[in-house]
Amino acid sequence: MSVESPRVSRLEPYLNRAEPAPTLLKMLVGVQLAGIREDAGLSQDQAARAVGFSPAKLSRIEAGKGRRPPVEADVRALLSLYETEDHEASVLLRLLRQAGEPGWWQRYDKRLMPEWFDRLVGLQEAATAIRTFEIQYVPGLLQTPAYARAVVERGLPSATSREVERRVELRTRRTELLRRPDAPRVWAVLDESVLLRVLGGREVMREQLAHLVELAGLPHVTVQVVPLDVTHASAPAIPVTYLRFGGVDLPDVVYLEQIRSATFLEDRDETEEYRVALDRLADEALDPRASMALLKETAERRYAAAP
Repeated sequence: MSVESPRVSRLEPYLNRAEPAPTLLKMLVGVQLAGIREDAGLSQDQAARAVGFSPAKLSRIEAGKGRRPPVEADVRALLSLYETEDHEASVLLRLLRQAGEPGWWQRYDKRLMPEWFDRLVGLQEAATAIRTFEIQYVPGLLQTPAYARAVVERGLPSATSREVERRVELRTRRTELLRRPDAPRVWAVLDESVLLRVLGGREVMREQLAHLVELAGLPHVTVQVVPLDVTHASAPAIPVTYLRFGGVDLPDVVYLEQIRSATFLEDRDETEEYRVALDRLADEALDPRASMALLKETAERRYAAAP
């Protein structure tokens, strides 16, 4: 009697997900193919040559990148080369087919969802833990619709009203992730300047700060603030999002956003540097209770309703 591969037992639960998770499944397929190749004693170059791929193509497949999953015929060729056991091969192929089912965010116009943003949303949907540091805006997952609209209008002053509303709709839909039964653990550290930068007016800011307090009351959400008078804070110069995935052999991913593009880091040494930096920031920030007190105080002192 053959013994089921531990790899297969870890993958089978993902065959029964209620919601499509194409980004997660592409990564899973890629990581497992890389593991099977290594078990077969083949380098990436050797395997690519054996099936007529370029090394770059096999690297993309194993990294799970691109909007679409690999072509099934290509994956079958690799599984055949590696002499993969039939049941393990069938599980991988089923995951591959499910990876072709679009996530809710992939139904939006590609102008709203460039490939890098598509990947970010897919990773957030699949993550078990999301850590973020922001120096300019409230993180997208924690924004109210009115605040999101102000962010979009500020960033895209020439956008049509329809485009603005579609972008706000997309941002608002993303926040539903926090209300799911399987919601990820979210840990957000904000520079105090985020609370003081007025977007959309006093009422919008008051609502946004109240929303942060409400979300921080959820058991899986933590919000901390780095006060302006902490002059020694070891804050990165750009926003950082750190994503972790539970128990599926996937690497942690760091997301760094630029104006019209983004960088995804997966190398363990690089991601570890950001994890340590976020740990230091959390130590330097106010603790969650004091952070909530500052949010409430700022809302009352700076954004109180006019008499």
